[in-house]
Amino acid sequence: MKFPRKHVSLPRALGAAAAVVSLAFLTACGEPGSAGGNDGGSSPTGGTSLAACEAVPGDELVVLDDDKQLQTVDNIIPAINAAAVEGDDTLIPLLDSVSAALDTDTLIGLNKAVDVDRRTSAEVAEEFVADAGLDNPEQSGSGKIVVGAADFAESATLGTIYATVLNDAGYDAEVTTIGNREAYLPALEDGKQVQVIPEYVGTLTEFINKDVNGADAEPVASSDLDATVEGLTGLGEQVGLVFGTPSPAQDQNAFAVTKAFADENGVTTLSELAETCGGLVLGGPPECTERPFCQPGLEETYGLQFAEFRSLDAGGPLTKSALQQGEVTLGLVFSSDGSLTPSE
Repeated sequence: MKFPRKHVSLPRALGAAAAVVSLAFLTACGEPGSAGGNDGGSSPTGGTSLAACEAVPGDELVVLDDDKQLQTVDNIIPAINAAAVEGDDTLIPLLDSVSAALDTDTLIGLNKAVDVDRRTSAEVAEEFVADAGLDNPEQSGSGKIVVGAADFAESATLGTIYATVLNDAGYDAEVTTIGNREAYLPALEDGKQVQVIPEYVGTLTEFINKDVNGADAEPVASSDLDATVEGLTGLGEQVGLVFGTPSPAQDQNAFAVTKAFADENGVTTLSELAETCGGLVLGGPPECTERPFCQPGLEETYGLQFAEFRSLDAGGPLTKSALQQGEVTLGLVFSSDGSLTPSE
């Protein structure tokens, strides 16, 4: 599962990202007694130890591709109250048009406009809808629709995009911020206060799975988007929800290095990093040393060799600053972070 955002109480699923970002590296030499460290004599998977790669600090960063699909998919997907679309053949296709217009690079740009450039979600949404040609839809609808949003900027922007497209098609749509998933999902399932919410495939799948099948339920979400959406659809039927088409855009955990480091060492994927460098210093939230999609997964799936783990935060300013200042060589970030540079 994905580490939680600052304003989200539940984790969302993780996944690969090919976005270019701004982060930095540190020397790969470990310190005695560091969490998850080893003596450098052998890799965690028993292979030959590689030479440590020196950090190359810098502001511009790249997310290394999760080419072995360690992470769970977390594509953006419209979640809709089932009763709200009874007799309405327009609502879901309009929301699907938004999904088709989004990819991860576009999402990074939207987040940058709000989080970095300090524009409002309403301004950014209106501009996006116009630029994407979604402001003059062929479909038309009517009726009151309330779009819910979680209490972080990306969700607010996506919700406002949904509402803008629906209004352009003739609906009377508005956006309301409800809070975290524990608060807004029951409201969506009830359908009286909220009818539509932008969601995340993997995280929502596991949230409903545990709600329906218990805290110890076998995971349904995986790195397979089609299979995860199929599982989500079945779970949604049990709680009165239907879903649109997932967008190519994803907001997932990802692992980044500085662009300067990637260029110097010729790495673009986690596999290439594992084949090239040992003695890495990993930065992320404290739970990273125990989560199967974080340090243990990086070691077991890719054979990455870590000399040290530094406890920082989940894709937040501490991790990004540590990367930029050369205090860690590999850091956990969110793939749609507005401070990242979209891939070329």
